[in-house]
Amino acid sequence: MLYEKFVQVGRVAFISEGKYQGKICCIVDVIDQNRALIDGPCSEVPRMPMNFKKLQLTKLMIKIGHSARSKIVKEQWHKDEITQKWKESTWAKNREAGTKRMELNDYERFKLKEAKRLRNNLVSTEVKKLKRNLVEKKLKSKPKK
Repeated sequence: MLYEKFVQVGRVAFISEGKYQGKICCIVDVIDQNRALIDGPCSEVPRMPMNFKKLQLTKLMIKIGHSARSKIVKEQWHKDEITQKWKESTWAKNREAGTKRMELNDYERFKLKEAKRLRNNLVSTEVKKLKRNLVEKKLKSKPKK
């Protein structure tokens, strides 16, 4: 199948714009082709309509009915361990790493740059050694005419 993530009841979405930017919520109902009713009882997002342009769909799903109450959404959220699954996803980890990077001061950025430089230097010297050994083996194994 070409698409894996559809707009559907129970789909967990990431809010990319607005007051609740950076939080996850669940689609409770589809209002029309532009908006959905969302609810995020465990991520402090109130039940409200939101435009699809502000939502990014995730692969996570909750089994709920149309217009399910917040209590039911919260129970199913905990039962399916959505918060834990979200924290383990690469999407959440990359966002967390990006926020840590943004909060670095000048000295911490300098230390990070120097650590990367040293790491890259070690890697390049090891690669050069391996290449040199490979060339030497090829030269030794070449038959003489």
